[in-house]
Amino acid sequence: MAEIVRVARRELAAFFGSPVAYIFIGTFLAVSLFVFFWVDAFFARNIADARPLFEWMPILLIFLCAALTMRMWSEERRAGTLENLLTLPVATPRLVLGKFLAALGLVAVALALTLPLPITVSLLGPLDWGPVIGAYLAALLLASAYVAIGLFVSARTDNPIVALIGATLVSAAFYVIGSPALTSLVGHGGGEILRLIGSGARFESITRGVIDVRDLYYYLSLTGVFLALTIHSLERLRWAEPEANPRHHRRWTLVTGLAVANLIAANLWMQGVTGARADLTEGRLYSLSEATRSYLDQLQEPLLIRGYFSAQTHPLLAPLVPQLRDLLEEYQIAGGDRVRVEIVDPQHSPELEREAGEQYGIRPVAFQTATKYQAAVVNSYFDILIKYGDQYETLSFQDLIDVKVRSETDLDVRLRHPEYDLTRTIRKVLQGYQGGGDLFANLSKPLTLKAFVSAPDTLPEPLPGLRADLESILGELQSQSNGRFSVEIQDPTAGDGTLAETIQAQYGFEPLVVSLLDPTPFYFYLVLEDGARSVPVPLPESLDRSGLSRSIESAIKRFAPGVLRTVALFAPAPKPNPFGMGGSTGDDYSLLRQTLQDSFNLRETDLTSGQAPEDADLLLVVGPESLDEKQRFAIDQFLMQGGTVILAASSFNLDLTGGAIGARKIDTGLGDWLAHHGLTLESSLVLDPRNTPFPIPVQRDLGGFTVQEIQTLDYPYFPDIRGEGLAEDSPITAGLGQITLNWSSPITLNATKNAARRVTRLIQSSEAAWSSDSENMQPDFEAHGALGFPKGEDRGRKLLAVAVEGRFDSPFAGQPSPLLATDETRPESDSDENEDAESPQASRPPVISSVIDSSPESARLILIGSSSFLGDTAISLANEATQSRYLKPLELVQNAIDWSLEDRGLLSLRGQGQFGRLLDPIGREARLFWESLNYLLALGGLALVYALHRRARARRARYHAAILGQGGQ
Repeated sequence: MAEIVRVARRELAAFFGSPVAYIFIGTFLAVSLFVFFWVDAFFARNIADARPLFEWMPILLIFLCAALTMRMWSEERRAGTLENLLTLPVATPRLVLGKFLAALGLVAVALALTLPLPITVSLLGPLDWGPVIGAYLAALLLASAYVAIGLFVSARTDNPIVALIGATLVSAAFYVIGSPALTSLVGHGGGEILRLIGSGARFESITRGVIDVRDLYYYLSLTGVFLALTIHSLERLRWAEPEANPRHHRRWTLVTGLAVANLIAANLWMQGVTGARADLTEGRLYSLSEATRSYLDQLQEPLLIRGYFSAQTHPLLAPLVPQLRDLLEEYQIAGGDRVRVEIVDPQHSPELEREAGEQYGIRPVAFQTATKYQAAVVNSYFDILIKYGDQYETLSFQDLIDVKVRSETDLDVRLRHPEYDLTRTIRKVLQGYQGGGDLFANLSKPLTLKAFVSAPDTLPEPLPGLRADLESILGELQSQSNGRFSVEIQDPTAGDGTLAETIQAQYGFEPLVVSLLDPTPFYFYLVLEDGARSVPVPLPESLDRSGLSRSIESAIKRFAPGVLRTVALFAPAPKPNPFGMGGSTGDDYSLLRQTLQDSFNLRETDLTSGQAPEDADLLLVVGPESLDEKQRFAIDQFLMQGGTVILAASSFNLDLTGGAIGARKIDTGLGDWLAHHGLTLESSLVLDPRNTPFPIPVQRDLGGFTVQEIQTLDYPYFPDIRGEGLAEDSPITAGLGQITLNWSSPITLNATKNAARRVTRLIQSSEAAWSSDSENMQPDFEAHGALGFPKGEDRGRKLLAVAVEGRFDSPFAGQPSPLLATDETRPESDSDENEDAESPQASRPPVISSVIDSSPESARLILIGSSSFLGDTAISLANEATQSRYLKPLELVQNAIDWSLEDRGLLSLRGQGQFGRLLDPIGREARLFWESLNYLLALGGLALVYALHRRARARRARYHAAILGQGGQ
């Protein structure tokens, strides 16, 4: 080892004794900085990662390593010093390893001088250091392979120029073999083999932050092969008389051939080693999470995951197929015999293609491709089928990928978050299958239904018949439950009234009445309990057997993990366009509806009946305006039953369809109701100097002539929330990273009323924010400077979203139910003299209602001070501004629903997304400062290397002078 180190030190001294090292390091740093800031436009990407630094590294290292090694052996041969070197008492392998370590050390110094770039990124945003560490390791491994190739080519010639060209060609060949340009020309099988051989595909795998022993060994084996060939080439030069000892020569050749063959062959059998890898990414983005494994553990039937991928597809989609295939293999390994994974090409099998189209609705998509010389259309499949029992779901390319536009001709296409998408779909088919099967198969604890029902002779019509249906339904459920379901029916009016007082105190149940003019009290309440929590079972609005059966079954499913949940959505319907041109004038929440349908049973409701759907597990209210008393009562009583209510509301209604931004103040109808619970939605909007630039219509005055333009400008009504503005201790916001909550009203908390509840401040603005009650949303930069709006006096952090958990008291407590009709409020067609036995009014069941005074501790209320941020228009504007699919608002709602329904598994999977976390917003001057700083640091690093070199030379000169002064040689 000492001889190897001496050789390496000699070579490094030779590097730094000539301009070679400085030219190499200077060129490397200049190209890296140019690519980072200009070619890949780091600040325009607005992503806190160091990926641009390493994207061009495989190509850059080809030329730099070839230039570095071209003289290391060829110059020795040309100058005639190789014979002297080989006659030294140093073994050839040690000479080769010494030169190899010297060249690799110089590359390591150059890589170390690029460290200011990721450090800068970490100062500007939340950088994940796992991929950075992996990328530096991959760069060193790739450089070692290229250096070994360069040494081998240099040892085969005495012309440095020939060595440069030869090393470049050989290294480029290994890179091109695995590139998409070549793998797209063959099928999936052939493309996979080429990717295993190519050096670029392995490099990309490690730069993701996943250290796989197969990738490490590939580079080590490639390095070992060419170092062995270099040693053999130099040993041949020792043989002055080739025929003197042919047996020795053949032995050398045989040993070298065996070593090379074994190094190459080991790559084949190591492909079966799938578990030896380390995921360095924060949150382990590329490893199956415990949530995924928990869903796979619930499988009782075989789960089929079939990928439909065409061999000929769009060039930007082709590199994603291996990533999906590797991930699907992880699912198969984790699921064992319960998971079957198939990768097929429907275009090679007419039967599979017909089955995909007829049974699953999977059809090819026409992708347009264009090159410098031609344009074409390719019809290809990029779909995944997940089937469990009789339930199946499909994922298309639109569900799996994210596209970010870098420039007009440059698109960045990546998988959005494949594990989350796959696991979410598996959960849906699993829950759908279990929900349609045995109700009691997945219960973790036995259930008891407590029925507090008055005697039949005291119940009004049609409740005596409904009571009989109740007993029949409960008897059938008991017989199906195998002892996991028990029933208790009690009459609170019997006895001394103790039971009535108990259920009033414990559940908030008050006596029911049919009409305010017929206040004869009775009871008809149902409660499901498992010993830990209680869930009231609402009476169906239809008051019939089928409705009662559905209501009880829905309540039972709430206790069973792995059953598809139901979300009731109240959202305004799009208003028709008054000009008859199609479309709508108001915000359309179609993206929100589609997102909810992908994961839950979605039940839309207008709440005009005064009741939420009886099978609803959660109530989501978006954009309420002028709600009446019955709608407020429906929201209130759903909360009082222990449910979760999510309100996305604002005090302003925004109109974005007229080419300008219009706003008007509105009354949500929930002001007093929220105030009763200690929450106030202020009649103003938040403006924040820390905001997200968005396309805004701006009017420009040209001497009396007004021109309206669309400009991307800072807009204070779009607060950019990240970091300390998001609650880190709440699963709802901890994984968001960033969100823009546009046109949001501030929320005020009443500390006294919420003292006994748990309050979580989910989203808050920056400390420099203020509020305004103006309806003018158009910026005026001439009057108010760069922000375009006057700054308010109420500076400070504004609360934009809050979650409240605990016991709530109803504002309707002690009052008659708003659903009960009197003669004055009953419609004329319902009066006795106008009733017709054949009319629908006569057959309509009576409204039976009371007021639940208080909720259990499980009740949750989430208030978000904006509704427009969930609209299609706002999301479309965000997509245009970020040049990517901006889905953070929908992720926030999904997180809130999963947290409310206590499905923490998917919450852990829904992370930052594959495009990384966003940079903190900075201005143009700051960008120039950071660019200049990195260039100065690079020059400083180069100057430091040069200073160390000068110091070493001066020390060596003094040493030689001292020796010569003593008469030494």
